[in-house]
Amino acid sequence: MSPEPIRVGVVGAGANTRLHHIPKLQAIPGVEVVSVANRSRASAEKVAQAFNIPTVYDHWWDLIAGAETNAIVIGTWPYMHHPLTLAALAANKHVLCEARMAMNAAEAEAMLAAAQAKPHLTVQIVPSPFTLGVDKTVKRLLAEGYLGELLVLEARAGSQFLNADAPLHWRQEMDLSGYNIMSMGIWYEAILRWVGEATRVLAQGKTFVKQRRDAETGLLKPARVPEHVTVLAEMACGAQLSLTVSAVTGFAGDSRGADGVYLFGSGGTLYFSGGKLYGARRGEHGLNEIAIPPHETGGWRVEEEFVNAIRGLEPVTHTSFADGVKYMRFTEAVTCSMREGRAINL
Repeated sequence: MSPEPIRVGVVGAGANTRLHHIPKLQAIPGVEVVSVANRSRASAEKVAQAFNIPTVYDHWWDLIAGAETNAIVIGTWPYMHHPLTLAALAANKHVLCEARMAMNAAEAEAMLAAAQAKPHLTVQIVPSPFTLGVDKTVKRLLAEGYLGELLVLEARAGSQFLNADAPLHWRQEMDLSGYNIMSMGIWYEAILRWVGEATRVLAQGKTFVKQRRDAETGLLKPARVPEHVTVLAEMACGAQLSLTVSAVTGFAGDSRGADGVYLFGSGGTLYFSGGKLYGARRGEHGLNEIAIPPHETGGWRVEEEFVNAIRGLEPVTHTSFADGVKYMRFTEAVTCSMREGRAINL
């Protein structure tokens, strides 16, 4: 017997939605993308034509209310994730929400509460993709005691020079992105998978270009999201985390790439960068690449997992609303620490 058809409506057809969500959902048997609403009618019609989507809506609320859908993909910027998720759940529809989860922790917690009130519905956040290929191996090595006692994590992202003339990006507008700062939440989500959450956060950050021109109007607008942030955190597992995310540190990093995470233990070291995992034990002479066994090699399967969860074939693991709340609490704690000049307990 064929599973019940999954009929998807898309609100917000940005780059990730067009690259991944729409075509990969359409490739799954029994799944149809039946409607779309975007920032303008014209842009929605362009997407509909490109992907043979039959129905275009002018307003997101009409799409969510439409009788033809039983699942909603939210591909908007974070400022719309909370109202769209609550509306979709109220309409008894499954939700796949683009990362980051929300503007702040309160919105994320409200989304989780709404999902918990509708346990028959599937909810999922698009996961941090950077470490998917090595996550299982990292967690196995930690469980096997490869590091001994985990002591310190050091993560760094960003190796570009400051671009003072670039137009304002939506990620630099707090009214659109909330407390999310560059790729900070993406890296913290990966660390959360490996070792669990932080319990205490101390952060400093700075915005070097206070105003940038809006790409559409040419008018100056405030850029309030930091371009450089450093976070020190105590982790529940007992380790200390140092996390730096920057848009101003040209040539940062090493020969393996600028973005990476070190895990330092009493008996060994692991290092992730450029999609590869490196390691060495005490007494060895340097880091060497660790081969990822085929059965541990992960990858992007967001749409497949969403559909399988709706059909009761597997649970949502990448990423659950509960984990989304954890990284939004961390994100908000970072902002509060920067503003107040003190450590924040989580």
